[in-house]
Amino acid sequence: QGCPVSIDDTLPCVPLPSSDLSAMFARGSALGRRFASSAAAASVSRSGDGARLGTAAVAAGAAATAAWSLQQQQRERAARCDSDPVALGTALLGGLAVGGAGGYLLGKSKKDAVEAKYETYWPRKIMMVFGAPGAGKGTQGVKIVDELEIPQLSTGDMLREAVAAGTEIGKKAKEVMAAGALVSDEIVIGIIADRIKEPDCKTGFILDGFPRTLPQAKALDEMLAKNGESVSLVMAFDVDQAVLEDRVCGRWMDKASGRSYHVKYAPPKSMKMGPDGKPIPSTMKDDITGNALYQRPDDTAEALKKRLDSYNNSTVPILDHYAPKGIVKHIDGGRNIHTVWSDVKSKLASGN
Repeated sequence: QGCPVSIDDTLPCVPLPSSDLSAMFARGSALGRRFASSAAAASVSRSGDGARLGTAAVAAGAAATAAWSLQQQQRERAARCDSDPVALGTALLGGLAVGGAGGYLLGKSKKDAVEAKYETYWPRKIMMVFGAPGAGKGTQGVKIVDELEIPQLSTGDMLREAVAAGTEIGKKAKEVMAAGALVSDEIVIGIIADRIKEPDCKTGFILDGFPRTLPQAKALDEMLAKNGESVSLVMAFDVDQAVLEDRVCGRWMDKASGRSYHVKYAPPKSMKMGPDGKPIPSTMKDDITGNALYQRPDDTAEALKKRLDSYNNSTVPILDHYAPKGIVKHIDGGRNIHTVWSDVKSKLASGN
């Protein structure tokens, strides 16, 4: 039988044991995978880098396998017989394939992890969340923030931050507040315009508590249009008034921590009911600290009615304003929290 070309054609033909072939395959694979893993960990950009990492790993796998094979030949100084060329080729190509495939998969998985949310929610998500008191928008808002990894911007917080930072618009707001006047829509829009330039708003943001009136919504639209942007999604949580009253009027709060309890759905362990079927106030205490709980002044049936009237008069026109654009999505907030979130999540991704 003839021999393949070796480093030294004068050396005798020595058969390669199958155990050596297995070792060669393993070593070649390991070297290829190790290089691919290092390359993948370096950096993965949004587009194309996963494929480039895979290509680099293929080349690296080939180089690593060939180099080791050459070193092995030099060390043993023996030729390989023609009886083993198929097995030898299989071992070398096996290491190459595993190294290359490993690099591609490592690069692709990292790229996919980075791009997944952008592919689903791109372009920049500019959201508004509306809901009457007790509709659950606060609870779902936290989940939306976690899902999209974008900030929820409160006008009150932004106003205080701008004043504390001493920005130009913050100074104007400070003067107005010091005079005991209401901050104008123009100033609020200016504060929002500054805030959404921050890095954490790069992929989107949720407006909380703004706009409250139709003129504010139109002013916001004009500001966003200057950058070629617009509101992309408006979520409205709809809940029957009787359900809202049940939720709101049964709510008790711990002032220090902000923990919320409910007479019906999440009562404190200390709660005792009176002869009238209502909780005895002195027994309403925080489960952790034992501090006395309290009810907010506007968590009453009378106050709720006024708040609902105000909400409907100011918010419904805003929803009507955005409805023709097809971006208003209604959520039945009267269902259990998990069902509501499932509906919210599907509408975040599909917009349906």
